[in-house]
Amino acid sequence: MHVAVAHYPEGAGHATRMLAVTRELEARGATVSLAGGGPGERFAALLGYDEYVPTRVDFIGDYQDGGGLTDVLTGSLPDSARRVRDFYRWLRREDPDALVTDDMFAAMAAPLARVPLYVCTHNAPGLYDDTVERAGAWALTAYQVAAARDFLFPAVWPPGDEDPIGVSRIPPLALDVDAPVVGDPDVVMVPSTYSDELDAAADGLRDAGRHVTVVGGDDWEPVASMLPTLRAANLVVCPGYSTVMEAAVAGTPTLIYPFTSEQRGVARLAARATGFRTVTTPDEVVAAAADPPDPPAFENGAGVVANAVLS
Repeated sequence: MHVAVAHYPEGAGHATRMLAVTRELEARGATVSLAGGGPGERFAALLGYDEYVPTRVDFIGDYQDGGGLTDVLTGSLPDSARRVRDFYRWLRREDPDALVTDDMFAAMAAPLARVPLYVCTHNAPGLYDDTVERAGAWALTAYQVAAARDFLFPAVWPPGDEDPIGVSRIPPLALDVDAPVVGDPDVVMVPSTYSDELDAAADGLRDAGRHVTVVGGDDWEPVASMLPTLRAANLVVCPGYSTVMEAAVAGTPTLIYPFTSEQRGVARLAARATGFRTVTTPDEVVAAAADPPDPPAFENGAGVVANAVLS
């Protein structure tokens, strides 16, 4: 069976989740074509994949990071149309038996290319307080539930009203491949493009006597998978859901320090589950690190996704 796998281009975590699914598909005998681009492209390269790179869309940069509707209309909107076009052309060339994706534009292209669609994302209206983002997420989720053969919804939080109707809940996703443990991790801090205040939190933890390993910092060595390092750590500090999922599979207590609207929604929901706590200032990080939550306990959902697609 030939499966196309496409990931969203914002942040490396979208790629690592889809790479986890890719590895599980290949382990079950499938042939995989990969696409996505963005920061996650280097992780695909580390694992030996030469992925297709369509037009990139930067909605967070255009709308959430100091922009507005004008930036969306002149930037993200035309880029969105180009990305759907690029995915359509790619799917027509590859002619796969199915597409599994967390990319909304690939999900729009699949029916046009007559490729069976499997959506795999945690993005949902319940994550957003902003009216525009919530309305957009509602429309997108309704479309994807209707268009997909299955909408696979990885979550660490308990079932609740925020879960979209018509989705299949699955365990969190993590890329589990052989990789070295970086340094001697006590606290692993995973910043994002929008998490400037984590530098102050790292300084505070060091002043409190903790050894902090910062992903992307001066002593960080690029690795194909974060999971071995997270498993070796005593605590994880991160803003976004990609690391939350990996820490859940690693079984490591996690402090979520959100910055974007989606991250704040994830933090609010994940705080209901064992293993996670929300922090909003550097001082709260230091205090919570001295009394961390209990470890989480989750299986890896990547195999669940592969089985659903191949069946």
